[in-house]
Amino acid sequence: MLLAVTMISYIDRLALSVAAPVLKAEFSFSNEEYGRITLAFLVTYGLGQLLLGPIIDRIGSKRSLSLAVIWWSIAAALHALGRGVWGFFAARAMLGVTEAVNFPGAFKVVAEWFPRAERSLAAGFVTAGTGLGAIVAPPLIAFLISAFDALHAAGWSPVNGWRAAFLVPALMGFVWAWHWNRHFRQPEDDPALSKDERALILGDRPAAPAVAPRGQHYAGYFGRLGGYLRIRETWGLILARFTGDGAFYFFAFWIPLYLRDERGFSLLQIAWAAALPFVFADLGSLLGGWTGQRLIRGGMSVNASRKLMIWLGALLVPAALPAVYVESSMVAVLCMGLGIFAIQVKSSSLFALPADLFPTRHVAGVWGMSGAAGSLAAGLSQPLIGWMIDRSGSYEPVFLLVSSLHIFSALAITLLIPRVEPVGDKRGVLA
Repeated sequence: MLLAVTMISYIDRLALSVAAPVLKAEFSFSNEEYGRITLAFLVTYGLGQLLLGPIIDRIGSKRSLSLAVIWWSIAAALHALGRGVWGFFAARAMLGVTEAVNFPGAFKVVAEWFPRAERSLAAGFVTAGTGLGAIVAPPLIAFLISAFDALHAAGWSPVNGWRAAFLVPALMGFVWAWHWNRHFRQPEDDPALSKDERALILGDRPAAPAVAPRGQHYAGYFGRLGGYLRIRETWGLILARFTGDGAFYFFAFWIPLYLRDERGFSLLQIAWAAALPFVFADLGSLLGGWTGQRLIRGGMSVNASRKLMIWLGALLVPAALPAVYVESSMVAVLCMGLGIFAIQVKSSSLFALPADLFPTRHVAGVWGMSGAAGSLAAGLSQPLIGWMIDRSGSYEPVFLLVSSLHIFSALAITLLIPRVEPVGDKRGVLA
């Protein structure tokens, strides 16, 4: 279910990037203006991760995820009403703040349902949803644009292709929310669990404290934000995401335009070529998560396993750089695939760290802070990316930049998180 909801979220957010060549032609967007539209999503996405933590913690993972999916499906559908830069900007902003619940909520579920040794594989499945969504989105969106354009021209559809590309995927979110509400339970309450399995799941989870009154809960959350910043490990997570997340979002949001502008691909060619690198992304998520789990079960410490996988991924990301130099379009696509594969190998262990370091009741808050840093950095980079491309007439400077960022991300983990183990309390922050 967590893989599925992450896949749906990425289909909704990537519908714009796949439709971007059509939208740029219809509304005459420049690359910089397109960057501003993507900026709207990432800034509100980052702020949402930071500010919605107390809501996730208070109402629980079940309700927070179901409500978020309903609202982001509405936001996705509102893209069909876009008429220019600011219309799409507003729709992207709403999509960003509502999708911000996805990862904090999902990794709260991971912390609730999985022992430490199994969290990297669980995280791998969650992050595999990003790749799966990116695999499904290009052919699905391209098909919807082509099919509904034909139906609209024949008078059989009230909406044209690019509008249908936002409306049809939005329906999947409503189906997921219904299924989640019907079937999800906490391990304490799930009748399908045996006594031994329930004990295994709950064995290393600290007891939850009493829930504070509503106002105190939210005030206490913001009070804890400052407390989290007094913990060195929090800064390691924040800086790792700040320096690393932009590279993934470059590939997610700009590959279709790169393939059209630099490689001359048609919309149908983009449908398969933009999806292929994210097949590698899913392989990286699952292989990275599985390998991390096997290393721990084989006797390696959580600390050594997490850092080994983070560094392995970081050092492989520059494999994407030759994409901008090779003559073969297929080789270029494969190079981008290797780069995204490496990012997801790294992410399967990096994304498990908040649950390794902090008690379950603090995972959403800490995740929100680090995720906000990553999304805000990625968001602010979007107009810069468009400006660099417009100014240089080439994607080369951008590829050089994004190929090196994950080295700095891995350094932040190594220097600021010397041991991956439950952190000691600092001035009552984790009480």
